[in-house]
Amino acid sequence: MKGKLIAFEGVEGCGKSTQLQLLAAYLRSKGLEVVETLEPGGTPIGQQVRSLLLSPDYEIDPVTETFLFSASRREHCLQVIKPALEAGKVVITDRFYLSTMAYQAYGGNVDLADIRAMTKLATEGIEPDLWLIVDIEPEEGFRRKKGDKADRIEQKDLDFHRRVRAGFRELAEKRKSAVIIDGMADKSVVEVRIRKAVSVRLGIAEDRPTLNF
Repeated sequence: MKGKLIAFEGVEGCGKSTQLQLLAAYLRSKGLEVVETLEPGGTPIGQQVRSLLLSPDYEIDPVTETFLFSASRREHCLQVIKPALEAGKVVITDRFYLSTMAYQAYGGNVDLADIRAMTKLATEGIEPDLWLIVDIEPEEGFRRKKGDKADRIEQKDLDFHRRVRAGFRELAEKRKSAVIIDGMADKSVVEVRIRKAVSVRLGIAEDRPTLNF
């Protein structure tokens, strides 16, 4: 793969989607080709799966959730991520498989080994070059989202979301390619910290329009 894959992760309301857009704009200003995408979603099939997974009209077993997320991820990797990486582009995804591990294993008690097996099938070994985990307390995330209509996963109780946050932190600490970003800070401060992490880990200097592959 000639390109680079950056994955944003975090609990609900952490600000990762906003920070993803800011980072993408910054990298484009450096002359890089950037693909912004998301999970679940990113493909027509993925969007259908996303609608199903997030709909509050359904109760979905955690193992079923894992299968659905993995099916969406398979299409996402084949149709979007792999071709873009082979073309030498920078792919930035709003969630990847750490979300499935954090939400379905730590939050929903699905066996982590089973999720790893599904992930191996779905990704065919595609790994982010950099994980950015935007870390906040779940209470703060819900405060930020106050007034927004909650989807099915956002409606889960606070203890669930606390387990998810703990999962993200534990998973990140086990990966050299992961950086935990304090999302409780001001948005502009978080943006600067993310740029620094990308610069250090992927070789993008703030004054150079090149990416060291």
